[in-house]
Amino acid sequence: MLRRFYDWALNQAERPHAIWVMGLMSFAESSFFPLPPDFLLVPMMLADRRRAFWLAGVATATSVVGGYLGYAIGYYAFGTIGDWIITTLSSQAAFDNVHDLFDRYGFWAIVIKGLTPIPFKIVTILSGFMHFDLLQFTFASVIARGMRFFAEAAVLVALGERGKHFIEERLTLVTTVSAGVVVIGVVAIRYF
Repeated sequence: MLRRFYDWALNQAERPHAIWVMGLMSFAESSFFPLPPDFLLVPMMLADRRRAFWLAGVATATSVVGGYLGYAIGYYAFGTIGDWIITTLSSQAAFDNVHDLFDRYGFWAIVIKGLTPIPFKIVTILSGFMHFDLLQFTFASVIARGMRFFAEAAVLVALGERGKHFIEERLTLVTTVSAGVVVIGVVAIRYF
């Protein structure tokens, strides 16, 4: 089943509409969607490594724009939608810890949290809830998301065909480790 999904993702990655789907996933993940865009972004980069950095740019831009929706949810609708998203993916104690981190480090908290496997929507909603300066929020989001997506592009381009073969030969291992990182991020934000 995993092999079929991987083959499907590679096939979808080569289609003209894939960029739109990946951009939509990147946008939505920054505010409410549970899956990161990497599930489509990485196969797209593997399918055409010449466009890897362009794809990273699209993922960065759409993630930052989606972050504005998360920011608006935190700013205007935290008591309803924002609170539900946060409590679904987190806990009150974790929210308080991140809140304290934001109070202390502000801009750098957004950058650091945006690089981790912690869902970016937590960062964007909290930023809006705290009425964090929108210009600083934008710059921190560009840095965090850009570093993440461009690092993926750099690794995949540097590894070339060897990287693609490694992933294909060890698909279960790569998928398990990737899922584990996401789960650790969600657990970390929920309990720490």
